[in-house]
Amino acid sequence: MPDPGVVRTTAVPRVLTHEPAKATIVNTFTRESFGVMYNPDELKLEQGNTFAEVGVPGLGTPPVQYVRGKARILSMELFFDSYEEGTDVRRLTSPVVALLDKDPREQAPPVLLFSLGRLQFQCVLVEAGQRFTMFLRDGTPVRSTLSVRFQEYVRVEVDVRQGLFFGSPTVSAAVNAVGTVIGVGTTLHVTTASDTLSGIAGAYLGDPGLWREIARANRIDDPLNLPPGRTLVIPPRTGAGRTGAAR
Repeated sequence: MPDPGVVRTTAVPRVLTHEPAKATIVNTFTRESFGVMYNPDELKLEQGNTFAEVGVPGLGTPPVQYVRGKARILSMELFFDSYEEGTDVRRLTSPVVALLDKDPREQAPPVLLFSLGRLQFQCVLVEAGQRFTMFLRDGTPVRSTLSVRFQEYVRVEVDVRQGLFFGSPTVSAAVNAVGTVIGVGTTLHVTTASDTLSGIAGAYLGDPGLWREIARANRIDDPLNLPPGRTLVIPPRTGAGRTGAAR
């Protein structure tokens, strides 16, 4: 007789699946999901950095300064085939191409999530090129290769300092000509024909009266002689404003 104090269990065999993960594109605005017809044979992921040259007179090779990282780019080719059904293959490709369109509620193309197994890539679609390679007798395309490029999407917060929004096309040329951060609180600025030291001081330091600090940092003897194309070092604000602006 079986021992009543012993609990016997029956092993449940593990079911192993050999089904590959399916590539999916998710519209995060609408939560719609688009499963691609066939997984891409190859994924290409590009990433890099942006550097700026610092113009120093007399140097044969200018030094370079790190500016920022570049957004990663994920590109691939997606294959679609409707020959067996005898239908237009564009009914399969159009939902993907439509991700380039502006969402009427957000006033921008949707943010996407490309998913393939453990690869999760938040992005926006920046390019979609269709190539048709097979047609029915009436000219209906039934086979297509869709070349797509997704750019990484990173949500950031706008930083407003000293009452100025940097980057707006309506801000003065002095603000929009902002250069490269080269140290803590130090910035490079390339002058334009309409620039004045007081205007630059107001844009960067928040006080036109601090133009002397910029002149001192760049050894400018004549504040009225400010040729366009000159690279100025904008020092961090260290003192109170002084009266008298260079006009």
